[in-house]
Amino acid sequence: MALRIFVTGPAGVGKTTLVDRVAREADRWGYIVGGIVTQEVRRDGKRIGFRIIALDTGEEGTLASIRGTSHLPGLPFGKYLVHVDEIDRVAVPAIKRALVEADLIVIDEIGPMEYRSDEFIKAVGEVLKSEKPLLAVVHRNFADRFRPLGELHALSVENRNREFGIILDEVIKELKGIRG
Repeated sequence: MALRIFVTGPAGVGKTTLVDRVAREADRWGYIVGGIVTQEVRRDGKRIGFRIIALDTGEEGTLASIRGTSHLPGLPFGKYLVHVDEIDRVAVPAIKRALVEADLIVIDEIGPMEYRSDEFIKAVGEVLKSEKPLLAVVHRNFADRFRPLGELHALSVENRNREFGIILDEVIKELKGIRG
């Protein structure tokens, strides 16, 4: 069974930072990393939304924005609008390309906003059926769904640096076993 590592934890604990660091290290070792990362969008120090970035192309899209801060259509989710068209335009193709081209698939994040897209759900399902190694951030409300599918690492401020080392070692070991 392929390596499946899921990272979870409270907002702001460093999940995206950890996954991004592991992806950069794998790339530095010469492995092809594909998929997506999600970053906060801030204006005047306040979070106004989230953007999706394809790791292979750098293409960006808007995952969600606070109502009234974007011209994009979206589905209501708390104070945000989730832009399903953008998920389908950027995230889904990046994940599908990673299934074909990448040594390691990164998905940041799998959560309730992303799950507004049926195409995103299908793409994640394809990844989980594949033999490709996966490193994914899962929203804390989704952690129990993914626990049986691989290793679940719960990050805290106290353990995040140690977890980075553990996860990086596991990912590099898996990638070396696949490609040498």
